[in-house]
Amino acid sequence: MSGEVPARTGRLRGVLRGPRPEAVPALVARACTLVGLLDIAAGVFPRFRNSRMHTLAEVLPGAFGPFAAALSLSAGVLLLLLAHGLRRRKRRAWRAAVVLLPAGALAQFTYRHSLIGVLISLALLAPLLRHRSEFEALPDPRSRWRALANFVLMGAGSLLLGLVIVSAHPNRMVGNPSLADRISHVLYGLFGFQGPVDYQGNTSWTVAFSLGALGLLTAVTTIYLAFRPEHPAARLTEDDETRLRALLDKHGGRDSLGHFALRRDKAVVFSPSGKAAVTYRVVSGVMLASGDPIGDVEAWPGAIERFMDEAKAHSWTPAVMGCSETGGEVWTRETGLDALELGDEAVVKVADFSLAGRAMRNVRQMVKRIERAGYETRVRRIRDLSEGELDRIRRAAEAWRGTDTERGFSMALGRIGDPEDGDCLIATAHKEDTDPGPYGDLKAVLHFVPWGTDGVSLDLMRRDRSADPGMNELLIVAALQAAPRLGITRVSLNFAMFRAALARGEKIGAGPVLRAWRGLLVFLSRWFQIESLYKFNAKFRPYWEPRFVVYRSSRDLPRIGFAAMQAEGFVNLALPRLLRRRVPAPRPCAHAVTKRDARAA
Repeated sequence: MSGEVPARTGRLRGVLRGPRPEAVPALVARACTLVGLLDIAAGVFPRFRNSRMHTLAEVLPGAFGPFAAALSLSAGVLLLLLAHGLRRRKRRAWRAAVVLLPAGALAQFTYRHSLIGVLISLALLAPLLRHRSEFEALPDPRSRWRALANFVLMGAGSLLLGLVIVSAHPNRMVGNPSLADRISHVLYGLFGFQGPVDYQGNTSWTVAFSLGALGLLTAVTTIYLAFRPEHPAARLTEDDETRLRALLDKHGGRDSLGHFALRRDKAVVFSPSGKAAVTYRVVSGVMLASGDPIGDVEAWPGAIERFMDEAKAHSWTPAVMGCSETGGEVWTRETGLDALELGDEAVVKVADFSLAGRAMRNVRQMVKRIERAGYETRVRRIRDLSEGELDRIRRAAEAWRGTDTERGFSMALGRIGDPEDGDCLIATAHKEDTDPGPYGDLKAVLHFVPWGTDGVSLDLMRRDRSADPGMNELLIVAALQAAPRLGITRVSLNFAMFRAALARGEKIGAGPVLRAWRGLLVFLSRWFQIESLYKFNAKFRPYWEPRFVVYRSSRDLPRIGFAAMQAEGFVNLALPRLLRRRVPAPRPCAHAVTKRDARAA
């Protein structure tokens, strides 16, 4: 550590403790949900009791009832949708609620003649107007796929609520229509047509207008989301990348994850002095940073302050994935956030690595067997490869990827062979075949990114599925053996989640809670490779560096975990491939002779 992080005074710990929801927005959101449910009930169900306002009601136009029911139903549904935005202090949600609450109050008065409903709506409107300064959060980044998500969710909700509307007037229903008839009536009504179910009196009009309002609401919100201007996804600008590379040149040896800050699907905030930066991506309302801040440790608090300011401005949930122990201490001290150990990073010291000895017997035997089978390895810097070979490696790595979605965020660069990444290290395995495939004799690829001037950090491992088992072990050993001639003294391998729990849980004397926790992790390993990554890393006798997740409160952890799984590619909520918007090619490098790899990270 080049220096101690200076302690900061109250602003970071107080004002920047995080965009914790204020009491007023949280209460308003709950009240908004209550009023929304009341408006829906007023539009769906018959009057709960005899009105005390018959005299006034007789003055109102009789045809206004169905319209008021539809208005009440629409206002209620929209208020339910806005409750989440109000809880997050979104300015646009506040504006919409200020318009909808009087509309709901009008519907309550004209349809149910309910003074209580009117008073509740106006009682919620008053604190909204009084505390309007609390609702200043800016909009989130957005994309077209939300229109499809809205159509599916609103359509399903409208269908279910429509069934309730159709069935809420049994005494006025003509005959005894079946469930299929009722569903058909709802579907026809959502599109503005009369269905097979009929009612006595004006109830048919009330049901028809209510179903039509639901259909119109679904269509309008979907069209709005589809045609509103998009906020571009997070991208590093050329200037941002240049500044980050300058910081990494000076301070890149501090954190093995530093080079991953150059992913071009991240955004960045710099400290006021420009000597430190935090890179992040916003996923499902979570502002997700990865690794430690980049740059001079004495300037970290300034970058963290900017990060927290940005989170507060948009009412995003701040979180940090995979920071070191030093990084976790700075984050928690400067912001008041909490930290939880997430797992361990396997780091091998090149000088201590050897295939000799009983502990390395399995790795040694596997490597010797593969070499006897005719495989050879090559370990080189990216800048030493020809463009033709780089293109072949890119295509092979893409084809050998096991999933449609690119995995990785906090510990993945998302590209191979970029002209500006000449210091990256690549290890390849080759075997001559009588019938070479589209990638020639290439059988496996390992890609490492720089870790300062004397280290590398593992980025990706890809292999031909038809190749012999053990390709990854072969290439890691080859990289470690070639490291001294390349000036590399340390190699960071994979990250092992919950490594300590797995290691302690299998030892003699482990308690029942620890054993149960280890059993759950082993069970989850069927899908998330928790145990297998730990055991794979342990083969190379590394030392373990703990990594932490930094979060605001324990109730945020499920949301942060889900956002992290989205960012890492384990959960994919994007549009189907046929409906996806074409990803534009990345910006060309100023001195590049070919286009960058257009594969999205």
